[in-house]
Amino acid sequence: MDFALVLILGLVAGTVGGIVGFGTSIMVMPALVLVYGPRQAVPIMAIAVVMANASRVAAWWREVDWRTTLAYSATGMPFAAMGARTLLVLPPGIVEAVLGAFFIVMIPVRRWMALQDWRLNRWHLAVVGAFIGFLSGIVVSTGPLNTPFFLMHGLVKGAYLGTEAMSSLAVFGAKAVTFRALGALPAEAVIDGLIIGSSLMAGAFIAKRYVRKIDAERFRLLMDGLLLVAGLTMLWAALAR
Repeated sequence: MDFALVLILGLVAGTVGGIVGFGTSIMVMPALVLVYGPRQAVPIMAIAVVMANASRVAAWWREVDWRTTLAYSATGMPFAAMGARTLLVLPPGIVEAVLGAFFIVMIPVRRWMALQDWRLNRWHLAVVGAFIGFLSGIVVSTGPLNTPFFLMHGLVKGAYLGTEAMSSLAVFGAKAVTFRALGALPAEAVIDGLIIGSSLMAGAFIAKRYVRKIDAERFRLLMDGLLLVAGLTMLWAALAR
């Protein structure tokens, strides 16, 4: 029953993420932590997010900015591997507390960044890739933080969704490979990640038809609410240990 509920949540999260470019991990991760525990949930989510981003890339393939993807991924991938190694040596309670605090702090940080009138080039995104890549290795999802940088590069709608997804696909792919190499991604976790990822992929294709119709402000409020709920859930799990 728990697994069925996670799959249903994955379909909803995949649809939301397919519309706004992030949110899948934020919605699904608390449920995975409660069902599997933090150490197992993080590698499972890494596999699922790879699939979710792959479906988003497939949906917007023609609009991906490949040079921007290369600039971001060149630094994001090795630093994501470093972050994944760091995660595996942290105590489980610390992982949950970091996840919870990160989600909550992201609410004002994301809003502040969206108000800045910055224009970023590809060199800037290479620096951003290193920072967010390392953070992604530890905290599972940095989509809300990632988004403003790609928007400040001038990407919008399908170009933003496809390019951000391709860049994240590279980063999370490096993270998943690192987990596997360190023995933190057993066959059972891979299978669970593939099953959950399939529900995220289905949601991404459902979302495509709604991208041009969505009310941006309502979704910003929705994501703030999701961040708050996810953060409080993680902190509660950490304190309950």
